[in-house]
Amino acid sequence: MKRKFFLTLSLCLLTQWGMAQAPKWVEKAKQAVFSIATYDQNDQLLKTGNGFFVSEDGVALSDYSLFKGAKRAVIINSKGEQMPVLHIMGADDMYDVVKFRVDIRKKVDALPLANTQLTPGAEVYLLPYSTQKSRSCTTGRVKTVDKVEGNYAYYTLEMQLKDKMISCPVTNAEGEVFGLAQKSSGQDTTTICYAVDTRYAMAQKISALSYSDMTLTDIGIKKALPDTEEQALVFLFMVSTQLPAEKYAAVLDDFIAQYPNSADGYMRRATHRIATSQDENTMAQIAADLDKALDVSTQKDNTRFERAKLIYSYMLSNPQTPYSDWSMDKALEEIREAIRLNPLPVYTQLEGDILFAKQDYPAAYVAYEKVNQSDLASPASFFSAAQTKEMMKAPSTEILALMDSCVSRCPQPYTEMAAPYLLARAQALLTANQARKAMLDYDAYFNAVNGNVNAAFYYYREQAAIRGRQYQRALDDLAKAIELDPQELLYRAELAVVNIRVGRNEEAIRVLQEALKIEPKYAEAYRLMGQAYIQLKKKDEACESFAKAKELGDPNVDALIEKHCK
Repeated sequence: MKRKFFLTLSLCLLTQWGMAQAPKWVEKAKQAVFSIATYDQNDQLLKTGNGFFVSEDGVALSDYSLFKGAKRAVIINSKGEQMPVLHIMGADDMYDVVKFRVDIRKKVDALPLANTQLTPGAEVYLLPYSTQKSRSCTTGRVKTVDKVEGNYAYYTLEMQLKDKMISCPVTNAEGEVFGLAQKSSGQDTTTICYAVDTRYAMAQKISALSYSDMTLTDIGIKKALPDTEEQALVFLFMVSTQLPAEKYAAVLDDFIAQYPNSADGYMRRATHRIATSQDENTMAQIAADLDKALDVSTQKDNTRFERAKLIYSYMLSNPQTPYSDWSMDKALEEIREAIRLNPLPVYTQLEGDILFAKQDYPAAYVAYEKVNQSDLASPASFFSAAQTKEMMKAPSTEILALMDSCVSRCPQPYTEMAAPYLLARAQALLTANQARKAMLDYDAYFNAVNGNVNAAFYYYREQAAIRGRQYQRALDDLAKAIELDPQELLYRAELAVVNIRVGRNEEAIRVLQEALKIEPKYAEAYRLMGQAYIQLKKKDEACESFAKAKELGDPNVDALIEKHCK
């Protein structure tokens, strides 16, 4: 009986562990299997598990749940050596797989990938993590094969799987890995387990939109860049406003390391650096990036344009402390070289902006006019031309004509995009003594911003209303301005002026008395109060108010005293 028991046990071990029957390749293949330890944000151990290399340069696979919530991870290979996980290359929480790259020092042993799907009945081998040199492994067979998203497979295996074997590689008889081992969730956990197709795991990748993927954001470890330059550039744009400056700088460094011949990478890094620091050392790095961008660029005109933009922006902010040979002239030199290579209107627009900054208004206007006669003509380009004409002290009719062209290119109904141009044209109309038309633009602005305006808006619209002789609108707008900013004395003084103009002198006095409660030494309030009393034929009260205004230093009251109080 005892002999029979040991015979049965030996047969079981032979079947489950396959020690005697394991192929020769197992011993080497097991060198690709490793243990993983993940750590949380407090650097406390989170979980441990398994994974394996699928390429000699450190690409590996494991289960996603092991990495969820992790801020860092390390692997321990079969020799007991530790290596950090460098970045995540893709993940899927539904089938619990993650692809990542390990920061290796030299080439590693990796398992070859099976290119074909296994069929039911095929013999399979599970390779456990071990620091021992042996050919031990678990053997089994494919029971069933189900489909996973397209041509990928999900295998049911006749094989015992212990907890410490989850995410170990499962290979075919040739030693090619076809699946990651996953625990059975059913009743029979001693003879049945599962494996998800390694081809599916390898298909996981980072795309331009991956930054918002919750599966990936639940892993705190740095993400790899997309594997095409175009996608990687979009990814950079997506994360530029979402990552802290230091982390975004690291992503830019990774991009340049992955795409060293991309001029965009160097230009973006230069732009980021100049926005975060302008010390001498950083500026030298920025200049080096600009030169490298030009050196590797396949579109020299665009790179010259980007260089001109950066130098121009820097000089606007630092006109008194230029770096090295940087100047508006240097920016102009760069953009004119871009135009020589490819005369695009967008380049000419920047040329105009630089000339405007140099106060060379006639030349700037010539540049803007070229843009306005091109397909790039826009509200912004006509607005630039109008501003230039204003600086040249051109007739108001010329400025208005340009502002009309500007506003006419804004789609209707007007939105916030059109709002600044409506305000600018309103001011131009006032200058041209067309107050009622100016009021129409103020009203259009109000609607464009959905009524989200401040006290100053109501004051400026009131000015147009006064000049358009629409006094009730002026009174209403001033009341609203005071409601929004009750401490601003200018609005109360203007309200008093309008009330005096329409004969509401008692109301003007009341408004001015309220202003004096805010600022008892407000000289203008006393002068205006005196004018209201004059209209009411109260000379004594008027002269008393004028005297108080003079005492407080009002420079405009002397003529009133001379006229009414002598």
